[in-house]
Amino acid sequence: MAVRDVYPTWLSNLQTMVVKMSSEAIATVVKMMESLPEPAQNQMVEHFRSYLMEVQDELRWDELFNKTQSKLVAMARLAKEQIAEGKARPLDYNKL
Repeated sequence: MAVRDVYPTWLSNLQTMVVKMSSEAIATVVKMMESLPEPAQNQMVEHFRSYLMEVQDELRWDELFNKTQSKLVAMARLAKEQIAEGKARPLDYNKL
């Protein structure tokens, strides 16, 4: 049984990505996977799935940080102003 039999949807999505991106690197990875024995193919699929999920998660975080960057900068400026004006006091971790 090949990767395409075990994970037909995942492989179809990967092939769609290869077509859309026209990336020789991705096509090479698919060819390399097809040359592996079935257990190794399955292991690679799980590894890629996990890795892709991590990449997607990082991209979501990057997007969220980019959306709030101006607010974070404004808050940092306000904090610096309040410190300079003596309006801030040290944080007491015991009161958190």
